[in-house]
Amino acid sequence: MDNQIDILAFGAHADDVEIGMGGTLAKYASEGKKIVICDMTEAELSSNGTVSLRKEEALRAADILGAVKRVTLDVPDRGIYITDENIQKVVNVIRMYKPKAIFAPYDKDRHPDHGNASRLVKEGYFSAGIRKFHSGSPIHKADHLYFYMINGFHKPQFVVDIEPYIHVKIDSLKAYGSQFTQGPGGVSTPLTEGYIEAVEARERMMGKEAGLRYAEGFFSYNTLILHQDLLGE
Repeated sequence: MDNQIDILAFGAHADDVEIGMGGTLAKYASEGKKIVICDMTEAELSSNGTVSLRKEEALRAADILGAVKRVTLDVPDRGIYITDENIQKVVNVIRMYKPKAIFAPYDKDRHPDHGNASRLVKEGYFSAGIRKFHSGSPIHKADHLYFYMINGFHKPQFVVDIEPYIHVKIDSLKAYGSQFTQGPGGVSTPLTEGYIEAVEARERMMGKEAGLRYAEGFFSYNTLILHQDLLGE
């Protein structure tokens, strides 16, 4: 792998990235962009499945999306707090892969881990570019920091057309059989009650708002620069 990748996508748990931006990742991967997915925790407190099974499912999902690598930080599940140790873990990944763009969960989410992950990535994004912050590795300042939605529907700042890749997104979610279906001995959770169908419906609605069939919505940390003519000509 080259020293620099195009996209580094952070999630609090395996399946967060697939839920929020699986179609976008598949789209860029099909264009030859190098993508790395980083799960902060092993999701060891999940109601269904085991850590080892979740890892197998996560690797299968990453392969479906076309990511070149998937890594996991050893942050405890429900322990995603802004501490110097956790910031350093995020910084290490950013400096290692030198992404052009970083993606993280949107901070307005019903799950506290998602909001905390968003804030932790913001800290890591900023600190990775500070020369004197744990100076054992070369600094790196990504060009962009974007946020994707996991739970809920918020009016985004911009969308990505994923119509040709909605089936890839759905397939990546179905790779998490332990999470989205209630198997023998499993328990009912919000994820097992038609969650994949709800995600597909959200992306359809997101697309409709923009005159597309399917889209994923995002927010930008920095002010966006418009390169297209304002009249769309």
